[in-house]
Amino acid sequence: MKIEYAKRYSNLLGRDMEYKVYGHTGKPILCVPCQGGRFFEFEDMKMLDVYAPYIERGDIQVFTIDTIDWETIANKGNPTWRIARHENWIRYIMEEALPEFSHISEQANGGYKHKFKVVGLSLGALHAATLFFRFPDSFDGLMGFSGIYSNEYYFGGYHDDLTYYNSPEQFLKNMPADHPFLEKYRQGKIILCVGQGAWEEDTLVSTRNMGEILHFKGVNAWVDVWGKDVKHDWDWWYVQAAYFLPKFIY
Repeated sequence: MKIEYAKRYSNLLGRDMEYKVYGHTGKPILCVPCQGGRFFEFEDMKMLDVYAPYIERGDIQVFTIDTIDWETIANKGNPTWRIARHENWIRYIMEEALPEFSHISEQANGGYKHKFKVVGLSLGALHAATLFFRFPDSFDGLMGFSGIYSNEYYFGGYHDDLTYYNSPEQFLKNMPADHPFLEKYRQGKIILCVGQGAWEEDTLVSTRNMGEILHFKGVNAWVDVWGKDVKHDWDWWYVQAAYFLPKFIY
């Protein structure tokens, strides 16, 4: 498997940000790690083993990135600063990382410009959903496992415009029926999965809420609730990825 590593200075974040690219060609997938995760998490935790057959066949090309969650979402400091810093991370992805990734993808695919799919686990599922639903011109697929899709869980009673637009449960619920994004969502592919076992209580509620909101908006989404033995952990995320990945990419 072809693997590339790079480190780039982010003007938006004022620090170096690292990433890896796996594969030589194919549909690009952006993978967001779990809370506080690094760009090497999918590889270190062996999730790439699930993706490997599709990467090696040239069906997909996987891009893994860093988060700054310990400064933002997972931090306990000033909420105004935290959400502003988080928004800068979103801007880093959209204005710095994704253009570079798109260039890599275009070169790998003979000049053809793909939209990206985005994948996230746990807190990474919130980030992935935020990217998909805020930027449907750049993303045409979302796959989230064990996610909480509202940042109320992290910001409590603090609210401003930035917390709102980084909380898909909130802004989707209030999205007007004639909003042009809704048709773009309908043209994409959305898979949300959650278990009913250990540490999935809050994620189960949030995932079901997302399913209800999307159904009400006329957006087709595959919202799959697995059994009471299915817990919030890598052992089950491997199983879920193996099951959903071919349905997601083809």
